[in-house]
Amino acid sequence: MTSYFIKICGITNYDDTVSVIDAGATAIGFNFFPQSKRYINPIAAKEIADKIRGKISIVGVFVNEELSSVKAIGAMVKLTYCQFHGDEDPEYVNKFPNAIKSFRINDSLKNVYFDDYKTAAFLLDAYDEKEFGGTGKQFNWLLAREANEFGKIILAGGLNDGNVGSAIEIVQPWGVDVSSGVEIEPGKKDKKKIQQFVLNARNSFEQLN
Repeated sequence: MTSYFIKICGITNYDDTVSVIDAGATAIGFNFFPQSKRYINPIAAKEIADKIRGKISIVGVFVNEELSSVKAIGAMVKLTYCQFHGDEDPEYVNKFPNAIKSFRINDSLKNVYFDDYKTAAFLLDAYDEKEFGGTGKQFNWLLAREANEFGKIILAGGLNDGNVGSAIEIVQPWGVDVSSGVEIEPGKKDKKKIQQFVLNARNSFEQLN
């Protein structure tokens, strides 16, 4: 059982899922936000999930979605974690025992109320006015390091195979999350980039532990 979390997000097809599993990542992410360039229909996600069940954690990403819809998709796809990447409040998020709450970080943690949320982990991503993640932007990693005191931290935002090792060394997070950094185009992954990203992340995590 690994003590770290390596997630490849924005998965839209079975071939990329196989590449992620073969590379040794610990989680895949399905994006259920209809406005996303990496959106996947829940029925298509279920078909993929049914083929790989038990081999990897399955995360569903939601942005300001109706509670009933999250519960329905979560049950259908049998998600390991529900990741909330919008403006969801603690009352909403805390209804899910397997929640990951995402925060888009600008230049400070002062308006990030970690203590109000009872989650499995927190994901920290770069702030963008228009996009809810997947921008490839990076934020100040020292802020993410500060956040470790509040729980398990997953670092996202601008990661790629070239910088993930130093990011883990600096932040010492529980996990890392990448989407655009291992892509050919939105929703289509690069197998070699996935392999190198996961290898570099695992090596860095194992040096910490």
